[in-house]
Amino acid sequence: MKLLVVSDSHGSKEEIQGLAEKYNGKVDAMIHCGDSELSADDGALSRYLAVRGNCDMDARFPEDLIEEVEGQTIFVTHGHLYGIKMSLMKLRYKAEETGAKFVFFGHSHTLGAEMVNGTLFLNPGSILLPRGRQERTYALVEAHQDVVRVQFLTHEHDVVEEQEFSV
Repeated sequence: MKLLVVSDSHGSKEEIQGLAEKYNGKVDAMIHCGDSELSADDGALSRYLAVRGNCDMDARFPEDLIEEVEGQTIFVTHGHLYGIKMSLMKLRYKAEETGAKFVFFGHSHTLGAEMVNGTLFLNPGSILLPRGRQERTYALVEAHQDVVRVQFLTHEHDVVEEQEFSV
């Protein structure tokens, strides 16, 4: 399974369209963790599984998504309803409740990933307005058997090496 995960594009169609074109046919799913600030039927989001962020005005976006991709359960949310700036505890409970092995969220504009009890929790950072670093980022997640590889990339598709890991 290979996934593209992006968040917090805040109206930048160019960034998410460029990613969709680059990875079309190369990933099993494209995920947008909210704050696109676009309408739910905007063509720029047509290839993405997308959720509603705190800056998204279109109520047609779901607050959360639970998807099966290549037999893996994925939970997607923006994060603002789960207090992710304070703790991942609410997301951990939601992962247990849903059986998700992959939890993707945004909101803080800060990239990060950690494995907790066999579940990957990942924030791809912001593709437009990063916090804590200069690079605008997105993530690629690959899972094969019991190996999970996370790679963060800049909007120019350069690997953010100090953040790459496999478990």
